[in-house]
Amino acid sequence: MNSQAVILLAHGARDASWATPFEAVADRVRERAPEALVRLAFLELMAPTLEQAAAELVARGCTRIAVVPAFLGMGGHVRRDVPAQLDRLRQAHPGVAWTLHPALGETPHVIAALADATVDLAGLGFGSAHSPLDGIGT
Repeated sequence: MNSQAVILLAHGARDASWATPFEAVADRVRERAPEALVRLAFLELMAPTLEQAAAELVARGCTRIAVVPAFLGMGGHVRRDVPAQLDRLRQAHPGVAWTLHPALGETPHVIAALADATVDLAGLGFGSAHSPLDGIGT
């Protein structure tokens, strides 16, 4: 039984193919952290919702659940809506330790990756033999 889980929370869209990069991120997290259960959830327009993913993980015995917003910044959804949802989850599942992390886009890792990808896509090259895609299948 896995007691630790991660919910990668994305906005959601009407076009199902929009979720493809988020599914790839979730798959990569599963590869890098096989000890944790990893679920992709959506704020709106797609399933599962945060509440649905959380309920499934709690039913599977998870007692520590990290919610990682897959947003570029800390906009209204991440500042207001998601904390309110987490408050409801804490009330519904008091035996679970819930952690809400900052938006992925505000982390140094993602900022560096976006800058590297911009330089690469713009054809500006890199100052060394390093590529931001080293070790990442494309």
